[in-house]
Amino acid sequence: MQQALFGGGCFWCVEAVFLQLRGVIQVTSGYAGGHLVEPSYEAVCSGNTGHAEVVKIDFDEEQVRYTDLLTVFFATHDPTTLNRQGNDIGTQYRSVIYYYNNEQKQQAKQFIDELKAEGVQVVTELTAAPVFYAAEDYHQNYYAKNPSQGYCNFAIPPKLNKLRSKFQGLLKA
Repeated sequence: MQQALFGGGCFWCVEAVFLQLRGVIQVTSGYAGGHLVEPSYEAVCSGNTGHAEVVKIDFDEEQVRYTDLLTVFFATHDPTTLNRQGNDIGTQYRSVIYYYNNEQKQQAKQFIDELKAEGVQVVTELTAAPVFYAAEDYHQNYYAKNPSQGYCNFAIPPKLNKLRSKFQGLLKA
């Protein structure tokens, strides 16, 4: 079992995407990268904690590779906007990859370098994994529990449609 830690805007959106992938055992929404110990959603939303909304992904590398996760991550959020994803603005919505080991660091750096070589102005941070704080229970598996919630209904279906059309081979049966 391996872990990945990504931030790409609202964690409800990122979580909904990665839960669809084969080999992904669990996705936990949470916070990382800031200075406040045991942050709350309200504190992180203030933009004053330094934390990003992130998802911790537990995955079976025999079923899905870390590079597959990177491919999906970069295809389902905008890595070119600093501290912003759509209407979500602030450092808590930054694009970030927190790596757990040197192999993840090298793979993510290579992926970013390839995108930049293609002319993509990537602003995604690449940093060693800090302490991860799980978000409050009501944030976990949020979209599945609240599919008609306004924000979710607007933001998540286009990401899932893109995932289904571009990455059919990575989806759970």
